[in-house]
Amino acid sequence: MGIGKICQREVCVAHVDESIQEAAGRMHDLDVGSLVILDGDKKPIGILTDRDIALRIVCDAKDPKVTTVNDIMTSHPVTIPMSTSTEDALKRMRVLGVRRLIVADSEGRLAGIVALDDIIAQQVEEMALIGGILEITSPSGSIMI
Repeated sequence: MGIGKICQREVCVAHVDESIQEAAGRMHDLDVGSLVILDGDKKPIGILTDRDIALRIVCDAKDPKVTTVNDIMTSHPVTIPMSTSTEDALKRMRVLGVRRLIVADSEGRLAGIVALDDIIAQQVEEMALIGGILEITSPSGSIMI
């Protein structure tokens, strides 16, 4: 299955010039762990995560009111095509040491975002379907597999 089928299509974004305080407030209000930063063509140019804020603002004692998204975002984020398999997405996450990947369309524009949690949820759903197929109730009421 292509990752495009399970990625989140509604992606929260940030602007390079906004303060970290504004961005973090939006992350809190929307209950998300990351914001994608786009250029004028809607192509991802960066990603800001809650971990970035903790490590690059809090740990370094920077002022979130004056520090901008551009100052701490991860530039040139890795994107994957919508056709990427779940297995390949997981391999990419492992190699890169990340829990989220930006999904891009054929033109390189933002199409969605996939988190490790999305992949786990999809695999749990698949396993439940497999379990339902394997579960056969005998006349005595016992379950046979």
